[in-house]
Amino acid sequence: MAEVQLDVKDGVAVVTLNAPTRRNALTPQMAQELIVCAETIDADPSVGAAIVTGANGQFCAGGERATLARVGEDPAEDSRFRDLGSVYEAFMRFGRCAVPTIAAVNGAAVGAGVNLLLATDLRIVGESARIIAGFLTIGLHPGGGHYVLMGRTAGREAAAAAGLFGEEISGPKAEQIGLAWRCVADNQVLATARELALRAASDPELSRMSVESMRLELGPPGVSWEAAMHAERAKQMWSLRRR
Repeated sequence: MAEVQLDVKDGVAVVTLNAPTRRNALTPQMAQELIVCAETIDADPSVGAAIVTGANGQFCAGGERATLARVGEDPAEDSRFRDLGSVYEAFMRFGRCAVPTIAAVNGAAVGAGVNLLLATDLRIVGESARIIAGFLTIGLHPGGGHYVLMGRTAGREAAAAAGLFGEEISGPKAEQIGLAWRCVADNQVLATARELALRAASDPELSRMSVESMRLELGPPGVSWEAAMHAERAKQMWSLRRR
């Protein structure tokens, strides 16, 4: 059975990590399944938004420890280098989906799991959510562009606190510092994310156009206001004519 499940309803794709014995930690195979889900979403023009979440009250415990240990034995060996790279590729690929993306976060997000939620366009977190970079605490340098992802979302202070000093970020704290849009009761996380996603999904074509512009303008790196206006103009003209 696939450990990454895809369900599409009313133009909203819900991608669920479902590896309960590992608290949804990513293996290379699981990473490939996540990439396939992203490609499937992009290929379906009826999809206007996507949500990534974790099953069994957990978001994602990062990269599978056995994979990390195997890579550590010989990091330059080709297959091991590619195995770790596939985990990076998975959250990068989901972050580049052609539609707006939301992370619906219950329970713990650790390491690469934090990178996955940061790769999305928006985050809804539960009151019991625990966001833990955790790299340095296990003697590992952060990977996957973690500081860029954290810094562009919550700023330098949060990137330093979590990534350098091991600070854990709760659900309420995530909302307070701008790491998440909303913190809600745990049993409302997915419903809240879906409510937002349905708005974008009501017009998938416009949604895809708009998110492309937002990412281009905000980066990283960001662009100037003038460049943003030029970048937006053709798409805005398209939307006006379409009306």
